[in-house]
Amino acid sequence: MKKQILSFLKEEDGQTSTEYILLVAVVALIVFKFKDVASAKLNSITQSVFGNAESFVNEMGN
Repeated sequence: MKKQILSFLKEEDGQTSTEYILLVAVVALIVFKFKDVASAKLNSITQSVFGNAESFVNEMGN
């Protein structure tokens, strides 16, 4: 599927600015749709990483 999308984007025959605008609109819609889910996951991962780092530093200090 990725190869088909890339070949579609590279092929310039018949593509108009309207098609490019529609592609951008679809990407923007996907980003806005999953923004909250991605933000929550990223926040969870960040807290986990820094929590583990803090535990490691505290163990080294003792």
